[in-house]
Amino acid sequence: MRIFVLGAGATGSLLAQLLERQGHTVWCGDRDPERARRFLGKKSTIAVTEVNARNLRGIVKAAKGCQLIVNSSASVFNEIVLRAALRLRAHYVDLSSHLTRNPFKAEQFRYVKKFEEKNRAALINAGAAPGLTNLLVKRAADLLDEVEAVHIRLYESSESDDPISQWSPEVSFDEAVSHPRIYRGGKFQLGKRFSEIEKFRFADPIGTARVVLAAQDEVATLPHSIPMRELDVKIGGNEIDRLRRWHRLGKLSKSRGLLKRQFPQTSSPRMIAKLIRQGILQNARFAAAVAVQGVKRGKKEDQHLLIRSDCIFPTLYQIRQQGRFTTPVAYATAHIAALFIKFFPRELAGVFAPEMLPTETRRAILAGIRNNSIRITHKTIVLKRKSEDEEEF
Repeated sequence: MRIFVLGAGATGSLLAQLLERQGHTVWCGDRDPERARRFLGKKSTIAVTEVNARNLRGIVKAAKGCQLIVNSSASVFNEIVLRAALRLRAHYVDLSSHLTRNPFKAEQFRYVKKFEEKNRAALINAGAAPGLTNLLVKRAADLLDEVEAVHIRLYESSESDDPISQWSPEVSFDEAVSHPRIYRGGKFQLGKRFSEIEKFRFADPIGTARVVLAAQDEVATLPHSIPMRELDVKIGGNEIDRLRRWHRLGKLSKSRGLLKRQFPQTSSPRMIAKLIRQGILQNARFAAAVAVQGVKRGKKEDQHLLIRSDCIFPTLYQIRQQGRFTTPVAYATAHIAALFIKFFPRELAGVFAPEMLPTETRRAILAGIRNNSIRITHKTIVLKRKSEDEEEF
């Protein structure tokens, strides 16, 4: 395919390189082409054109001739890029939702009819979390006759005394000051920031970590397509601990705005290499766990099951051994997004979250992940009684 990637930062630049490796014709657009070139690297031949994600005409002009447009810039621009894809009669992919119009339903779904009319497909939230997490929830739901509760747990940490942005500063700040979205008792709710502390055991080598409610996009799509009674997402790690501390001290609010010392610019590969050499950044980790509780009906009796999937992504140290200098979050998001695009369902028309994809497509993506140094393990536990599910997962 001919693919235009809007936003060539830490994730977009790596995604563009992975797509080129798949055999696609790829070019990028970014508001700062010089910075984008630093992320792509001197040896990269991928073209970069200057374009502002707020400028619909500029995007259409830069992406002219593409068959697929990928929004790897901030999710606040989703609707502009969706309209650009429609004008170009191109397919569309993005990595997250912005959720300003409706905190409980992805804004991209407003374009279902328009994409159906153009006979084009828009695949939304196609990264690691959301994205891979959605696929794992759907995998578990397919093994059950009834889904009772879904718990998604994430872990992000950087072994550094200074704040190091694994996401872009705008995305990190937006998530930090947003209220978590939860689904309880069949109803959507807004939770308190950094609340409902629990101890959760991640797969080794991470182990037990404290997690708190977080503003994640899975809640804005999964309950709309999979019947369930409960869904929440929590994050742990030293980065969320730092944000929680700032929140308690009153240093984290929309009124104060984004402070550069709290949310620095995402480091380019060259800068990450420098931070490692200087000993400022020793290592970084990213992990995800999905626990789905439900009922499997049998001829003699019903079984209450807990289906758990654990994802361990390469650490910063392991990524360095591959010859790359990028963060675990950017690595995971770009590699999984590349798989979503590799198996992109061009025969579909409309707007689709990952869990809405055909079974064969979802299975192909999950199978492909094993070839990218990402380790996924699955475990099914038979629960004796529903009331006994109050223990730690």
